[in-house]
Amino acid sequence: MKSKLFFLSAFIALNFILGCSPKKPVSDDHEMKVFIDELMKKMTLDEKIGQLNLPGSGDIVTGQTTNSDIGKKIKEGKVGGLLNLKSVEKIHDVQKVAVEESRMKIPLIFGMDVVHGYQTTFPIPLGLAASWDMNLIEKSARIAAQEASADGICWTYSPMVDISRDPRWGRIAESAGEDAYLGSQIAKAFVAGYQGDDLTKNNTIMSCVKHFALYGAAEAGRDYNTTDMSFQRMYNEYLPPYKAAVDAGAGSVMSSFNDINGIPATGNRWLLTELLRDEWGFDGFVVTDFTGINEMIEHGLGDLQAVSALALNAGVDMDMVGEGLLTTLKKSLDEGIITEATIDQACRRILEAKYKLGLFDDPYRYCDVNRSKSEIFTPENNFAAREIASQTFVLLKNEQQLLPLKKKGKIALVGPLADNRENMAGTWSVAVNHDQSITVLEGFKAAVGDKAEIVYAKGSNIVDDAKLDYWVSSWGKTSFDSVKSPAQLREEAVAIASKCDVIVAVMGEAAEMSGESSSRSDISLPGSQQQLLEALLKTGKPVVLVLFTGRPLILSWEEKYVPAILNVWFGGTQSGNAIADVVFGAVNPSGKLPVTFPQNLGQVPIFYNHKNTGRPLEEGKWFEKYRSNYLDVTNDPLYPFGFGLSYTQFSYGELRLSNNNLIGNQNLTASIEIKNLGSVDGSEVVQLYIRDLVGTMTRPVKELKGFQKVFLRAGETKEVSFTVTPEDLKFYNYELNYDWEPGDFILMVGGNSRDVKTAPFNWQK
Repeated sequence: MKSKLFFLSAFIALNFILGCSPKKPVSDDHEMKVFIDELMKKMTLDEKIGQLNLPGSGDIVTGQTTNSDIGKKIKEGKVGGLLNLKSVEKIHDVQKVAVEESRMKIPLIFGMDVVHGYQTTFPIPLGLAASWDMNLIEKSARIAAQEASADGICWTYSPMVDISRDPRWGRIAESAGEDAYLGSQIAKAFVAGYQGDDLTKNNTIMSCVKHFALYGAAEAGRDYNTTDMSFQRMYNEYLPPYKAAVDAGAGSVMSSFNDINGIPATGNRWLLTELLRDEWGFDGFVVTDFTGINEMIEHGLGDLQAVSALALNAGVDMDMVGEGLLTTLKKSLDEGIITEATIDQACRRILEAKYKLGLFDDPYRYCDVNRSKSEIFTPENNFAAREIASQTFVLLKNEQQLLPLKKKGKIALVGPLADNRENMAGTWSVAVNHDQSITVLEGFKAAVGDKAEIVYAKGSNIVDDAKLDYWVSSWGKTSFDSVKSPAQLREEAVAIASKCDVIVAVMGEAAEMSGESSSRSDISLPGSQQQLLEALLKTGKPVVLVLFTGRPLILSWEEKYVPAILNVWFGGTQSGNAIADVVFGAVNPSGKLPVTFPQNLGQVPIFYNHKNTGRPLEEGKWFEKYRSNYLDVTNDPLYPFGFGLSYTQFSYGELRLSNNNLIGNQNLTASIEIKNLGSVDGSEVVQLYIRDLVGTMTRPVKELKGFQKVFLRAGETKEVSFTVTPEDLKFYNYELNYDWEPGDFILMVGGNSRDVKTAPFNWQK
């Protein structure tokens, strides 16, 4: 072993003598430590601090990198990585400066927001969650990693695993919804898809779990706002998806903007060190969100030097864009506010990430021009995007089986999103070429061919206020008509639609009405779209509402009056084709809601796994004095968590338990027969919920503990079984001990969180 270490040290030294980037042989964690030990011995304090700096890509132009401000900083060893730089050519130029012109020749890490696909874009994460299909979600992340890595990217700021129960918060679009169990399964699928089984392969990328932590519980649904909750709620309802991603091997974690117990996450040592590292065993690195350190000044925690020291001492390793660590740490070190050991620790974590990615072995491993030409936006990837998108759509209503439509007659396609290429991919589609997106109009025309006539009219703007349109049209996604009035647009559409056999109204939000900095206090259909919908219904023609949205909307009026509603979220670059597949019946919709849709805004926050009260309202009632209810609306949601219809109908038999009385580490098997009653094949997401009836602290009325997506041919019956173990009964109690308590439980199985078959059981220790 001594001889091996001697040769490794000699190998490293020889590389420095020759002026080459240090190379690493394929090795284990011990060899990584030895390699980085030797590397850090040769680094100056300034170079160590430089590794903690993650600036934006700034003024980089291919062929002129050396002369740019960023290039100069790289040569001086003041940059550890770059944010959102795209293309092999640019990344190769920048990496060349790092490994050939800087003193230490340490490669850079290149990160980008690859959130739901790269150039081939998949549905927004909330839409992917609606598939309830972990294989498809992992596949989407695998393709995203393949494409991003082919274009030079080796690190993605995804998955976003924040639990959100407030649809006013725009970033719910990037989440998996409201449930910790479903969110945990999705978090693991994303990490597996991005990182694969070997990060040194050049078609994998390092994942970054965000936003740590509790960001989705921002007060009033307003982005970047304060978060406040008990430890029990944190551990049981919000933290599990983060931990699942960490347990799955995520290489990095991003701190969130909000404060936790009065300390912003970016400066919160309990969060970033005691919980994340000491309790969960995370061994990757922590990066801030964009200028997260600097923003602690506005939180009232001191000047840039003070908050930078706070962040480093809390456990932050890399500073995104703010350069607080770069510019203040030496002064803080001189004043004894931080230690050099803390700087070394952060530097080591960044170097370890680069080592794990194989960048020391080959700094240009992600710069293969041939890959960038042949592996991005391929026909195979587009086929997968179309297939995956069609599995995420949720059929909310289908009166008299209006859907699927027949390919005949004259079909009116109306609405501001029917022929709107820029808004198909949804928010956080930073690498997409919108010219490649398929519109609904294009998808419909391709689907019907010469069998039917498709007639199009815009009908309305997405919003009628030009200023609001400007705010929600970032990245060039405007479609505002400043020439025609809302009344003129509406009249044109009605005139066309009245001559057709059926009307498909394509409406909803703009892509950037959800996502970051896109909170809404009114989450109904925006602008004059509902007026257009009312006018279309008055024609007497059957109307199908195809709804684009990045959040739950208030659809009580639409549910009452519109015969059919298909929620398509934002389906990605293949949106138009995938929507046509479902509307015309080539695909039977199977999506289920990963988040509750309220009846009105006054019910928010509303979620299925709420606690009971001491004065609960009797099921089925609207109001009873001195009970927990509203005067003006029932307690029920408009559409419950897990809800989604199909073009067929499924019946559930009686729920059978293998044992109603269990002891210790026994297993419980729950079985139920599902039958496809209709004449078409379809898939059903069978969901398992459990309620703990008696405990040492209050428990939710039900909790998702399992699900299976089952395909049944027309008329087919299948038995679906779940195995329940004591592990499924565990929760964090008042003392934050993770354990289960004996007693009475109810097991529930159904097609959504509301409509379930139930069976009681008792489990003793």
